[in-house]
Amino acid sequence: MCGIIGYVGHRNAIPIVMEGLKRLEYRGYDSAGIAFLEDDKISVIRCKGKISALEAITATLTKPSNLAIGHTRWATHGKPSEDNAHPHRSGGIVVVHNGIIENYVELRHSLQAEGYVFASETDTEVLCHLINRHATGVSLDEAVRRAIKDVSGAYAFAVMDEKEPDKIIAVRKESPLVVGLGDGEYFLASDVPAFLSHSKDVIFLDNNEIAILHKDGVMVTDFDGNRLDKKVSTISWSPSMAEKGGYRHFMLKEIYEQPRAIADTMRGRIFRDKGEVALEEFGLTAGAIKEIDKIFIVACGTSYHAGMVGKYMIEELARVPVEVDIASEFRYRNPIMSGSTLFIAITQSGETADTLAASREARRLGAKVLSICNVIGSTASRESDFVFYTHSGPEIGVASTKAFTTQIVALYLLAIGMGRVRGSLEESVASKLLGDLLHLPVQVEHSLEMDAEISLLARELFKTREFLYLGRGINYPIALEGALKLKEISYVHAEGYAAGEMKHGPIALIDEDLPVVVLAPRGKLYEKVASNMEEVRSRGGTIIAVTSVGNEAVKRLARYTIFIDESNSYLDTIFLTVPLQLLAYHIAVLRGCDVDQPRNLAKSVTVE
Repeated sequence: MCGIIGYVGHRNAIPIVMEGLKRLEYRGYDSAGIAFLEDDKISVIRCKGKISALEAITATLTKPSNLAIGHTRWATHGKPSEDNAHPHRSGGIVVVHNGIIENYVELRHSLQAEGYVFASETDTEVLCHLINRHATGVSLDEAVRRAIKDVSGAYAFAVMDEKEPDKIIAVRKESPLVVGLGDGEYFLASDVPAFLSHSKDVIFLDNNEIAILHKDGVMVTDFDGNRLDKKVSTISWSPSMAEKGGYRHFMLKEIYEQPRAIADTMRGRIFRDKGEVALEEFGLTAGAIKEIDKIFIVACGTSYHAGMVGKYMIEELARVPVEVDIASEFRYRNPIMSGSTLFIAITQSGETADTLAASREARRLGAKVLSICNVIGSTASRESDFVFYTHSGPEIGVASTKAFTTQIVALYLLAIGMGRVRGSLEESVASKLLGDLLHLPVQVEHSLEMDAEISLLARELFKTREFLYLGRGINYPIALEGALKLKEISYVHAEGYAAGEMKHGPIALIDEDLPVVVLAPRGKLYEKVASNMEEVRSRGGTIIAVTSVGNEAVKRLARYTIFIDESNSYLDTIFLTVPLQLLAYHIAVLRGCDVDQPRNLAKSVTVE
């Protein structure tokens, strides 16, 4: 997944699409491609690497084209290569695609049995062949409608067909697409900045909608072909705002990107029907996993908190002992490691100096190193024995948001995969856990719907100078992370504490001036957390409780209540995280702070 751009109209489509691809570069990618009409045939050009390589080829083209689609890809299914780059083709049909085709393995086998030949490792090629299979004797839009009935997943894609040389079909299901309206010309993109210099009038496609872009106009239908009346919006963003996709800050944009980022992190890496995880994505073999007798997770800042969550997951699901260390401390305590030790380094950028130094020390002591990282080709990825890329996309805001939640997803996948190989996790249980994960992106979208409510809450609290965050068990690291977010961007002092430890010191701080954020989802520790809230309440503290939907009893204890969706205890950590991110963001904005570039902080700490 990364960026989609398309054009149909009276101008030469090729330079317009190439310009759009360059405007989508900020999303991150490892290959790019373009498909365009040439002499009644569709030509496809694809390149591994930067758009400049593709641009050098298209600059030599002399014939204009009124129709084109383009794509920037960040490898998920299949390694970065020209063969795996988009667009993909089946006969005269060409597709570019973002998202996940969950049942692509079954579809691929079925299509191969019918004689379709696959030239790539991607799930996207399945869409091409499916549409081609349904295209006989019907229009392209009807073939698309029939094809998507066979498909499970979250996706956005665009299709061209040589038989209908002035039409683009665009489909959205849980992955963004927007249509731009011009004078006798029409645009399609995954993000408005791709065509904003040409059109400010747009139609935002909703889930389960199809747009038919023709040189004479645009029509939007539902998946059954019923025509829809869509509102036309006018974009008034400045160029700098356009880079942020209309959001006021990169941090807010990245908070809202979490459903997509989570979907990309798990895409192609799970087999729910078997209760299995594609461990080859981690570079680990079953034999290597069985030999592990201890795991060290080492990271800094937010990534360290993700590692603490990972400890609970791995120990409970895979039954392997785990130690979690701050990277800057790890090298200075003479850790005991061996060839059967797995060292997991977590780093968004892959360039964090303390984490790299700790990884090198671990290798010197004989351990195997697995990096969980977001940046392809980073130092951490090059120096590790194994790498798992989260594919969360570029994170511009200094305070990490989507990188954190995707790191938790990565550790969740690792814990399940290891548990299955080591025999500590039954297939039925693993299948249920993976099923919960598939629902996670949509549930995180529900959490984001609380934004306005949390903004109002921030207005009640933004003048406060001190906060206490409390959590128990696996939610204790989320309390630490919530406090860290507030400290980073609002410059308000905040402490994260294990709720059971409150009586051993922090309770002395509690009075009517201290807001206490309590993480209290339903679960085995809820009664104990409720007891902690009683202790805070009896001392006049202002309780902000984050709890499960339907837990109305908590209102008796809390002055403010934030309700979150429920999943399992491991994934509930993500539902708890999102409102804490939003609370920190809105408090920082109200305090007039530089949210994206808080003072004294850098996105990647490359010195010790």
